[in-house]
Amino acid sequence: MRQETQREEALGKVYDLALLRRLWRYVRPYRGQFFTALICLPITSAFLLAQPYILKLAVDRYIAHADTHGLAIAGLLYAGALIGEFVFFYWQYYATMLVAQESLADLRRDLFAHLQELPASFFERNPVGRLVTRLTTDVDAINEAFTAGTLTIFMDALTLLGIVVIMLMLNLRLALVTFALLPPLLLALNFFRVRSRAVYRVIRERIARINAFLQETLSGITVVQLFAQEKKLFAEFEQRNREHRDANHLSNVYEATLFSMVEAVSSLSLALMLWYGAGQVGKGTVALGTLVAFVEYLQKFFVPLREFSTKYTTMQSAMTAVERVFQLLDSPVTIASRAEPHRPAQVQGRITFDRVWFAYKGEDWVLRDVSFTVEPGEKIALVGATGAGKTTISKLLNRFYDIQKGAILVDGVDVRQWDVQTLRRYIGVVLQDVFLFVGDVATNVSLGRDEITQAEVERAARYVNADRFIRRLPRGYAERLRERGSNLSAGQRQLLSFARALAYNPAILILDEATSSVDPETELLIQDALTKLMVGRTTLVIAHRLSTIQNADRILVMHKGQLREIGTHQELIERRGIYWRLYRLQYDSHPAVLSFDKPEAKER
Repeated sequence: MRQETQREEALGKVYDLALLRRLWRYVRPYRGQFFTALICLPITSAFLLAQPYILKLAVDRYIAHADTHGLAIAGLLYAGALIGEFVFFYWQYYATMLVAQESLADLRRDLFAHLQELPASFFERNPVGRLVTRLTTDVDAINEAFTAGTLTIFMDALTLLGIVVIMLMLNLRLALVTFALLPPLLLALNFFRVRSRAVYRVIRERIARINAFLQETLSGITVVQLFAQEKKLFAEFEQRNREHRDANHLSNVYEATLFSMVEAVSSLSLALMLWYGAGQVGKGTVALGTLVAFVEYLQKFFVPLREFSTKYTTMQSAMTAVERVFQLLDSPVTIASRAEPHRPAQVQGRITFDRVWFAYKGEDWVLRDVSFTVEPGEKIALVGATGAGKTTISKLLNRFYDIQKGAILVDGVDVRQWDVQTLRRYIGVVLQDVFLFVGDVATNVSLGRDEITQAEVERAARYVNADRFIRRLPRGYAERLRERGSNLSAGQRQLLSFARALAYNPAILILDEATSSVDPETELLIQDALTKLMVGRTTLVIAHRLSTIQNADRILVMHKGQLREIGTHQELIERRGIYWRLYRLQYDSHPAVLSFDKPEAKER
């Protein structure tokens, strides 16, 4: 995998308000619960701020004058303030979590829907593990910001402001002495704020690289074990894991530094206030209740500051995750249907390539001025050396990529004017590398489409001779398949892929090396099914084994991205050109003496 695919692009500014506005779009449908949480914030803060003031009144008015009745009332008020703080904080937190779960579920839905619309070229540039990180780890990081009490940060700010105002009103000089150490603390907090954001970007990048590496390695674990690459890949994983650990260590250093600084300033401020306040109490310029209230307010003042490091850590990680999530959502959908796309009720299956030029990158042409027409119901074979452009033709017909020059027409309409889903609905593709999903056999054939009934699933399976092995499974069509259908043989997986394509009753059938990975007995079953299934369907057969396509209506010979020969098997043999050399290469007893130029463009 190329190194550049492992490298994250530079992201936006530290706190991008535009990103927060975009995130608000997901919160907006649940704004009732959101504003409920907001309303609870000042009420919770008010109950919190009232508690030290009640203590001040209790000391100065009731304890000093031995007023037990007033003291009892003060105790009830204090208990009421505690209960009020608990009740409103509970509803604020509950409403916040409700908004978080609903809005982030919507965000995950939109991410997955967007991923399904992205072109094939996007997935070639981005490892699957990294994309999984966006939908899981990054969204979870945003959820953690809610869980850690994102809205409580606003409550903390409101509480801190209220404490400052109350302390200034109670005693200006004592308040100024108490807050003397705050300016250097705020400067230090801002210093670490700027640097920790970069650290959390690195952490998100490195966990994405780990996930991408794990996905690739575990998907190819059989190859890893066959070629004894365990030690090499373990060393590579160890390196990536070490880099992720080091980034987390640095974030821990920042967090520990912030926490210890807040603790130190808290203790020094308390000591300074008690030193100055005690002297003022002795002089009679400050009431004892005021000093008690100051102690309580100061302790409540530094509680949110102590939690700031933890909350800020979560917020930094969440903001980085928000940037990455919206970066993914901003990935352009280059293959999309037009505003009023072509959606025919029926498809005849005529295919036309009109002077088609195509390159995956730049002007490294894979197809060069390719033109041909396939009539409805015609059986066409595409042959050529590896890299000649055969599979590329099938990808362009399905519009996985858009061509640079020329036009590709289906029933006389450019594929770029078709509705993409309608186009692909009428083109059935059977690949050599069969992908089966975790689920039962019937679902893998119908892919969950309601219009494909169980009877149609079984009928398609019978046509491709898959029904007999399915019936032998313990639960038949309800048998659950493991990941990628690992509990079936290669031939059985191939037969299921035929049944899947045929259950959709496509007008155009593409067979891309569809029989190259099955045993001779299974191939005979497939060939028998193909004889029946090709009737009435336009069929493109991409094959290296020429024995499988000799009965095609026409054979198109591709070489270096160009269409070099067209004809029947016998006509091409008599012409003694590229096809004849390919045929001799496969069947001559001395193939080493036969050769032709290696293709210039590597087929994708």
